[in-house]
Amino acid sequence: MAGITGLGTTYNLPNYTGLLHQLTPQDTPFFSAIGGLTGGGQTDSIEFEWQTYDLRAAGQNVALEGADAPTGQERVRANVSNIVQIQHETVEVSYTKLAATQAKAGINNAERNTITNELDWQVEQMLKQMVRDIEYSFIQGTYTKPATNSTARRTRGILEAITTNVIAVDAGSGAAGPLTEDMVLDLLQMVWENGGIQESGTATLMAGAHQKRLLSKIFITDKNYREESRTVGGVRVQTIESDFGTLNLMLNRHMPAAQVAVVSLEQCMPVYQEIPGKGHFFAEPLARTGAKDRSQLYGEVGLMYGNERSHGKITNLTTS
Repeated sequence: MAGITGLGTTYNLPNYTGLLHQLTPQDTPFFSAIGGLTGGGQTDSIEFEWQTYDLRAAGQNVALEGADAPTGQERVRANVSNIVQIQHETVEVSYTKLAATQAKAGINNAERNTITNELDWQVEQMLKQMVRDIEYSFIQGTYTKPATNSTARRTRGILEAITTNVIAVDAGSGAAGPLTEDMVLDLLQMVWENGGIQESGTATLMAGAHQKRLLSKIFITDKNYREESRTVGGVRVQTIESDFGTLNLMLNRHMPAAQVAVVSLEQCMPVYQEIPGKGHFFAEPLARTGAKDRSQLYGEVGLMYGNERSHGKITNLTTS
């Protein structure tokens, strides 16, 4: 079973009867937890930026009695930027396919095909796919700011954004190694010392299936803790206890199998470029060029990730 490219007809989009089951998972926990399609920020440019600043190191800074005013000190701000990428798709269905809702390709029984508007159903499925693409981009996206329109813009994902708090596992000559409790705690400490995971409600460990099993074993099973959970941005997540607070444990199928990320979710959100009169993510009919209906889906979105030092990652882990 696969998708098709081009026009949907009665020949390549056959009808059947009975319950309709989706084979491909559509969960997008990271994107959903930070705002999804209905939350986030707005920009009126293809690029957007935010600012960072730091404070001097704490110390016993004292002055002499009766001293003149000390030399002035100021803090410098810096900017961070990302770019919105275009999510643009089209679905098209022939007039015959729209009309022949009960032409069946399976058992020609008395049951009816429940899909009575093929175009609407295809638009709904395309939207699910586009949201999954955003989830993937927000995690694994690589930044591209093209000089011309010959290359598509690409937003920077959270993993590429993380450059400070990184533990690259080396079990010898660059070989991958298994995830351990010390690795996780070392990473949590690095992130915490750099100002991240300060809000325990949104401090999150994000991992794929294998690393999630190891995290559950390390922090719950081996410590005889009772499994607990909570909701973050409408997403139900497991929680674990650590030296650096109660953290969310988010299972995400779009995380690379060999990596684990620590994310301060409160610093992340999607940023949309709204199209005047249409909104920031929409479907609209296209001009008819034959005996078919066509709709395009369009949106421009990028990831704001705040201070990259408030996140962290472990790379080069074994995956079995």
